Amino acid sequence: MKEQIVPQTSRIRKAEEQEIEESFFQTPTFQALTIGVPFCIFKLLFGWLGVRLGMEQSGLLAAFGWAVIFWASIDLLMNLARVFFHITGRASPVEYCTIAQAGRLLHRPRLFLAFDTFVSFSFICFVLWSGWIVRLRLEESYLWYAATTLNLISISVVNIWLEFRRQS
Repeated sequence: MKEQIVPQTSRIRKAEEQEIEESFFQTPTFQALTIGVPFCIFKLLFGWLGVRLGMEQSGLLAAFGWAVIFWASIDLLMNLARVFFHITGRASPVEYCTIAQAGRLLHRPRLFLAFDTFVSFSFICFVLWSGWIVRLRLEESYLWYAATTLNLISISVVNIWLEFRRQS
């Protein structure tokens, strides 16, 4: 079989792409603090709104809200654990969230993490489109704004950095 010769520029480009992928922006610490924690805040606020509105309207909605709060709290602890393990240079025994942890059992944690992202975005959209957003208390609104800002600005910074690195 004939060995394929890879041009020098192609090897350099692959090394640069690997460097980008292994950059700070791809670390568990960065991802947990700029994606995971904000998503946990959105889930927690969604849960609190469910409890608050459930107390007025439906016990089932309140129970669902408490379940979401419990779930979001576990996910928050898991994200913070990922930061701890990364900072201490140890492999993490946990994923970023409970859904991805279930995916780890099936050897598909990233697929399940993507599903968790879909659920989180669905909660965000529901809060916005249902009008529940106006039911947030002042301090809760500031948490929502902080989570949104951190998440969106970090995505923008990563995209700028990736494009800058690709062009240099």
